[in-house]
Amino acid sequence: MAASGERAESSVRKRRVGSRRTETETDSAVSGGVEGKHSSSDAEKEKPLLSLQPGTFWLTRIVLLRSVAFIYFVAFSVAYNQNKQLIGEHGLMPCKSYLRSVKRYVGGKIGMAAMAYTPSVLWFLDWSDMDANLDGIALLGMALSGFVLVMGMANMVIMLTLWVLYHSLVNVIDDLLIVCAGWESQLLETGFLAIFLCPVWTLSQVPRRCPPSLICIWTFRWLIVRIMLGAGLIKIRGDKCWRDLTCMDYHYETQPVPNPMSYYMHRSPWWFHRFETLSNHFVELIVPFFTFLGRRMCMVNGAIQILFQVVLIVSGNLSFLNWLTIVPSLACFDDASLGFLFRSGAGAKKAVLEIQSEDVAGRTPAPTKGMLIRRVVNISLGILIGYLSIPVLMNLLSSRQVMNTSFDPLRIVNTYGAFGSITKERTEVIFQGTLSPDPKDPEALWEEYQFMCKPGDVYRRPCLLSPYHYRLDWLMWFAAFQTYEQSEWVIHIAGRLLSNDSTVLSLLDHNPFQGRDPPRWVRGEHFRYRFSQPGSASAAQGKWWLRKRIGAYFPPVNLEGLRGYFQSRNWPHPHIQQNRK
Repeated sequence: MAASGERAESSVRKRRVGSRRTETETDSAVSGGVEGKHSSSDAEKEKPLLSLQPGTFWLTRIVLLRSVAFIYFVAFSVAYNQNKQLIGEHGLMPCKSYLRSVKRYVGGKIGMAAMAYTPSVLWFLDWSDMDANLDGIALLGMALSGFVLVMGMANMVIMLTLWVLYHSLVNVIDDLLIVCAGWESQLLETGFLAIFLCPVWTLSQVPRRCPPSLICIWTFRWLIVRIMLGAGLIKIRGDKCWRDLTCMDYHYETQPVPNPMSYYMHRSPWWFHRFETLSNHFVELIVPFFTFLGRRMCMVNGAIQILFQVVLIVSGNLSFLNWLTIVPSLACFDDASLGFLFRSGAGAKKAVLEIQSEDVAGRTPAPTKGMLIRRVVNISLGILIGYLSIPVLMNLLSSRQVMNTSFDPLRIVNTYGAFGSITKERTEVIFQGTLSPDPKDPEALWEEYQFMCKPGDVYRRPCLLSPYHYRLDWLMWFAAFQTYEQSEWVIHIAGRLLSNDSTVLSLLDHNPFQGRDPPRWVRGEHFRYRFSQPGSASAAQGKWWLRKRIGAYFPPVNLEGLRGYFQSRNWPHPHIQQNRK
């Protein structure tokens, strides 16, 4: 019995020892497994990413900067080629005269009052050669914007300089040249936001210690929301044809400067025009709210807005307006969605992958003092844009909404809109000159001047111009549904044509008196224009347009008869320049 009990106790002790060994081995195995998992996890963190992750905007910044630089380059090119003729020493509306009138208005001194009324660096330049000043500003703007466009990098100094230079040109242009030009304010607002995309001094596509601010990205998104809502609301509250869906029956033919596609799109079926109008309302009034519904819907908004602007670019010449409106839409996309635009394994895309890999591994560098200051600046930007948006929002909600208006002198936040009303018929002012001594002579031969792009010669194909812009052609579109008393500069042009003035003639495509004596008389004729029908006999003859005379826009005038008219407006009386274009 005793022996049997000892054997039983020995067996129990062995089982306990075996159990303890098993538990020890199990604990060891479990411990080893956990350590292995941690080691595997660390290895995964250290492994570089193979594809871009959503939520960062390094590549978005490059795309935005290049896009803004492209628009700046076009805008400064327009200024370089046309500003001397329009606002130069011998231009239609010299900016020197405008600056002098502002100086008198603020008390005769160039100080803070003058700068607040008309912010421009021209106040501090030598006015003895204003043409050189205008050319210098435009050329410097072209050089800086060209650098950013090619290199894809910028700093705050460059972008601030571009903004100041363009401000300096826009603010000295008299009412003659900025009528309804909402794209000027839109470029200034877009350019202002672009300043805060960049580091202060560093020139690098991917400056590691200056990550793109999400606040700045959202200011661009807020801009596209306001642009589209402003355009949509002004239409719904404006012309009745936007509500009965018939506006597109007229738009392609009556827009300021049609292009060749306008000719064909005007003849689309009625149901297609109704679809276009409905689509316009959807894109401008509904789609902008997608911005606030998460990443995917924000990208949908960006894609639809870009596609919408491309359609507008294809169907008309609206300066760089539609190209500019694409820019804030690009902020709806992050690095993961824009990666296809960049070469894999090199350059900016490789640098962004390395940054994202470091962030995943938890090796993000500690913020420096400069980075902390930059965060304060970004927050201040958000507060400023929010504050300046209050009157803009009030305007959008108002039944008396106005479009293309600035509520601050620096045009930082503006209200936008386009085509609140649609003209149902196209009318054109045609300048004609004659060498006949008697303008009433039935045998007098009246020869027509042709502008660069606006309709004139019915056989001339509509031009393809966008994003470039001929300011005078655009202004003539407005003059056609006003009177010459409302647009006195039309008579100013007539006087210049009577003297074969090379400054104004350089803005025209055809001078019928080139190489000949200048005309003795110039008159303005008013015509109604409409597109010819594709496939018709007129189209077979090469006519793009059909026209019918409405009557005289202004009567025949000569140099002597205009002397008193020019003197009463302090315009220099033209002097005849022989055989010049």
